[in-house]
Amino acid sequence: MSNRKALKGAIAAIASVATLGALAAPALADETTTYNLNGKSVAELAQHGGAQRIAAIGNGNAKNVILFIGDGMGDSEITVARDYLKGANGHFEGLDAVGQSAELGDTNAGTGQYTTPAVLESHSTERGCYGPQGKTDGSSNDALKRCLANQLKENGGIGSISEQLLDTRADVTIGGGSKYFRQTVQGGEYAGKTVWEQAKEMGYQTVENDSAAMNALEYKEGQPVLALMSDGNMPTKFNPSKATAQDPAKDANPTVCTMNDKWLGNQGSSLKDMTKKALDLLEANPASDANGYFLQVEGASIDKQDHAGNACGQIGETDDFDQAIAYAMKNVDLTNTLVIVTADHAHTSQILNAQPAYALSTVLKTADGNNMVVSYGTAEADSRDEDGGYNGGDMAHTGTQLRIAASGPGAQRVIGLTDQTDNFYTIANTLGLASTSDDQKSLSNDAKTEVKLTDGKYVAESTGFNGDAVLSYELKDKSGNVLAASDSSTPVSGVRVKTAQTTSIALDKVAEGNEYTLTVTGRQSGKTVTVDFQAPARDSSDEKPGDGKNDVIASGKVSNNPKSGVLGNTGAAITIAALAIAMLAAIAMIVKTAKISR
Repeated sequence: MSNRKALKGAIAAIASVATLGALAAPALADETTTYNLNGKSVAELAQHGGAQRIAAIGNGNAKNVILFIGDGMGDSEITVARDYLKGANGHFEGLDAVGQSAELGDTNAGTGQYTTPAVLESHSTERGCYGPQGKTDGSSNDALKRCLANQLKENGGIGSISEQLLDTRADVTIGGGSKYFRQTVQGGEYAGKTVWEQAKEMGYQTVENDSAAMNALEYKEGQPVLALMSDGNMPTKFNPSKATAQDPAKDANPTVCTMNDKWLGNQGSSLKDMTKKALDLLEANPASDANGYFLQVEGASIDKQDHAGNACGQIGETDDFDQAIAYAMKNVDLTNTLVIVTADHAHTSQILNAQPAYALSTVLKTADGNNMVVSYGTAEADSRDEDGGYNGGDMAHTGTQLRIAASGPGAQRVIGLTDQTDNFYTIANTLGLASTSDDQKSLSNDAKTEVKLTDGKYVAESTGFNGDAVLSYELKDKSGNVLAASDSSTPVSGVRVKTAQTTSIALDKVAEGNEYTLTVTGRQSGKTVTVDFQAPARDSSDEKPGDGKNDVIASGKVSNNPKSGVLGNTGAAITIAALAIAMLAAIAMIVKTAKISR
């Protein structure tokens, strides 16, 4: 199995399930209901790729793709930040340059609107399932409150978001949320160790809350980077402001935002710095030179500060995000790199001509010396958590369409009104990755499973399930009795595929001398491997078989007679089961070397 094919499958398998998550809301309606997307029914929209608006528009060919996502960055949030920082006639170096062909001499550019991107690193029915102990720093355990029980590894699940992040094995992950990796793993081969310790044993280069160490990181073959720079949400660039009720005194004394001494940019760890480090590491990787890369950068706290009615906070985070985009635009080759800038949803802030009587607001003094009223009208208070972000009872998202802009090969696909699922096809097809269901399933055609005896223990090792994210298995004895089987009742139960690596299954029920049948199935592709084997008996020296060895007892390959698995279906019922797919909110950036040759 080539690394190229493994990487191709890794992105395809994850992205295909992400599409399910994106379609979950429409599937809750009656399947015969017709929506306004070209008159398609819910059943039609629920099919893989069914929501595309621009399926007939061709793709460009790019070596690399960089996707920038401003969390909660609707048109209002961009305008608020631009007007405050640059003035009413101002211009952002990054946000306003992407999609404008005159800016950087790139003739492949486009700007449009679209209707929410999904996650790349994990599958989770609950967004708060941060780690094996839930959403804690490891000193307590609220996993049963934060996670579906079937998702937890001790219950036969695929693991929490942080554990899956390690299994996905992105080449570079940089962001916040380091305290969640201090949690103790509860099940599987790393049980009893912290997630940080697991990462180190898996070969990661790790950095915890150390800007100097992050900036000193260098590419090392086979050693991906996990650098988490703050305990939780990273400190905002500007000190917080507070939205309050109507008050004439605010007009006479408008707010001026001030720098936050705790902002990591002061230490060399701004989002721009992280983007630079990610690009440096990717470009130093020999695989990038041959195959290209995919990089995703998220401005995560624009959303959090908008939730909190914190105008200065959201403006500073938008500015930080803009500087990261501007750096990338000036330091990549737009003849072979597609840069896309968009958001996941819009938010509550609105520019008004006067303080509203019915909502909270902040009056800001802009760069050109004028007062700007920013209104927050979707909650009665601006409650915040300890990190200054969302606390469940404050300002809410809005459902308006979003700006999307692109520069580089394939940028024409963002022009006009597109669907968020179109973005997946733009990225996948531009990079030459599998995008259709059949092509994604075929990536597991060469999967195989070996049953081994290692140090007296029986284990099944599977490779090549490149079109899958989750495996199920069943172990039977000679009489057909089921001795062990994975839980396949939910999309998050079973065995998480380790991307481009070997996925192991412990066979504790195997006894020497007996005959067995092991069946391993890819939950997305439906591809099945069957291995018939007999466990070896002790030898004449009465030593345990396999001591100190790695003996292959038997092996099998995919039968290529696919059957649908829980996640292999894309109908409305399965879409409901898939629920939402959530990402670890504190992680600001995940990157992956993922291009394959055509």
